[in-house]
Amino acid sequence: MHGGLSPDLHDLDQIRNLQRPTDVPETGLLCDLLWSDPSKDVKGWGMNDRGVSYTFGPDKVTEFLQKHDLDLICRAHQVVEDGYEFFADRQLVTIFSAPNYCGEFDNAGAMMSVDETLMCSFQILKPAEKKPKFGFGSTTTAKPGTPQMKMKSFLGTKIG
Repeated sequence: MHGGLSPDLHDLDQIRNLQRPTDVPETGLLCDLLWSDPSKDVKGWGMNDRGVSYTFGPDKVTEFLQKHDLDLICRAHQVVEDGYEFFADRQLVTIFSAPNYCGEFDNAGAMMSVDETLMCSFQILKPAEKKPKFGFGSTTTAKPGTPQMKMKSFLGTKIG
């Protein structure tokens, strides 16, 4: 999922049956699936600092996984420093694939793979080192292009 859980989500068919394409409403199931966030400081449902949707605690993650016989929730939607971050005793993982997000964060990006034994592994995309665009006294201009990424693999956790 993109954001997180919703107090309006009772059955996974609700997700499968969402009309697509659609506009995102300001409240309700679709809004929450896109905008809710986990919070270690919350039990149950809480207010979201984004001004939309909810935050949810580890208890809601455990409840959701048990109810739907799932092992792990994978989400995105939040910058995390190392490219991925576990929550709720490794029952939820946030994966953020854009290193140096918007040029404002010094975050890594990550990609997650799950093998046939349900072992999760992560490839980390480190932001390129920042180099000055111009040397002292230089009259040359910087060439446009995207920064190179350094990639590092990390074997993670087994789910299930």
